[in-house]
Amino acid sequence: MKREMVPPWLELLLATQFFTTCPSHLLASRNECNLFCIQCEAPPAAFCYYCRSSDHSTHRVIQIRRSSYHDVVRVSEIEDILDISDVQTYIINSARVVFLNERPQQRNYGVSKTTSSSTHNCEICGRALLDAFRFCSLGCNVRGIQNDMNVAATVESGPQCCGEADVRKSDDGSGTTSDKDSCNENNEEESPPKKIARHRRKGIPQRAPFF
Repeated sequence: MKREMVPPWLELLLATQFFTTCPSHLLASRNECNLFCIQCEAPPAAFCYYCRSSDHSTHRVIQIRRSSYHDVVRVSEIEDILDISDVQTYIINSARVVFLNERPQQRNYGVSKTTSSSTHNCEICGRALLDAFRFCSLGCNVRGIQNDMNVAATVESGPQCCGEADVRKSDDGSGTTSDKDSCNENNEEESPPKKIARHRRKGIPQRAPFF
């Protein structure tokens, strides 16, 4: 995923809790909710095998799997509808998968999350990566996109604000240079003339008369 808008179904997918028991099929054998429909946004977002047959038979459905108690999805199920070129992939049960969300990791006290001996690290959570990818999961990828969009919006709004301020100054007929000039002119008009000190010329000295 690049800077384009994140699809709404992806945010819903990342916020959904999977592998719960389907309330509509409590006594069925395949009643765990590990399926997700990218075309439906109505609850429940996660559903079981039997719900798919009755409500999503013609929809695009992806299956969520688990690896070490964390949710993953096969690359083959989403690569044609989602750009995951920046996300680290893993081989699990002979299939390439990506993790849905950031996984907890143990960190030593006082050590930053971005500190790692690995050459490649996730830009969001700092997890060590096997290859030269930017993110460890789809969730971190979404957060990275949002950060990039915020930075781009800040850069675009900066010059525009300065331009509007210049326009307002030009419309008012005032500017920094003109203000300084007017202040200098006022100071020159109001300042009193300087007095020139003049020395009196001494008269011709007169001698005392002789007796």
